[in-house]
Amino acid sequence: MPTVDITLAQTQLASLLEAASRGEEVVITLDGRTAVKLVPVQVRRVLKFGTMKGKIRIPEDFDAPLQEDIQAAFEGK
Repeated sequence: MPTVDITLAQTQLASLLEAASRGEEVVITLDGRTAVKLVPVQVRRVLKFGTMKGKIRIPEDFDAPLQEDIQAAFEGK
C-alpha cells in the first residue's frame, strides 16, 4: 500500500489513480497524518431480466398447503 504526501499526490495523481484501479490501496497523507485512501470502485454486475428463462421450473402445486406434520414443525409445535 503506497503512502504519499499530498504535494506528491498532486503531481502524480494520474499514476496513483491507475494504481488504485489495479486494486492497490493508495494512502495520501497531509502533514504526516493519513488524510484519504484511494481504493478501487467495486463494480456491481447488472442482472439482465430473463436470463434464467427455461432453466427454472415451478411445480403446479408450489403453493399447496403443507402436510400437517411439516406445518406443525414450522409453527414450533
